[in-house]
Amino acid sequence: MRGALALLLGMEDDIEVVKDGPVEELAAAIRRVLAGDTVVDPALATAALSAGPNPLTSRESDTLKASADGATVADIAARLHLSESTVRNYLSSAIGKTGTRNRMEALREARSQGWL
Repeated sequence: MRGALALLLGMEDDIEVVKDGPVEELAAAIRRVLAGDTVVDPALATAALSAGPNPLTSRESDTLKASADGATVADIAARLHLSESTVRNYLSSAIGKTGTRNRMEALREARSQGWL
């Protein structure tokens, strides 16, 4: 579970559960994390393993993540200390590898595959 609750509880790196699951399972997962365990929902683990290896380079991933808020190429370039041409190349490569038509679709696909 990534989001406000995990962030507030300081457990964003320790818990991965389906947010639409039963409240009882979420509560049990939170209790386990507070006890020091790391929790990964079996359905998420299965999906991640069946997705295959991540085809994106770390730079392509970073560039896609930086584009999530709708930032312009210039904004992304400044944020990542890259040239605008390099940002365009990374985005184009990520779009090709995800089989999508634009960077927002690529971002959505990469997230759904568990690559980001």
